Amino acid sequence: MFNNNTAKSTLANSIIDTIIGYDETKKNETKQLQSQRILKARRAIEQHHEKRQLCASVEDLWLAE
Repeated sequence: MFNNNTAKSTLANSIIDTIIGYDETKKNETKQLQSQRILKARRAIEQHHEKRQLCASVEDLWLAE
């Protein structure tokens, strides 16, 4: 009987550890996706500023001629 209870307890602990691990993995995946989205947005903003600066530079050169 002691072995049966020990086996059940071990199984229950394993299930709990698996569930907690799954939750942590999901949280990490969510954080990674959020970080990727932030980086993409930041890069898009940088590209927009670079494009505006390039357009202004080209316009200045064209007007200077």
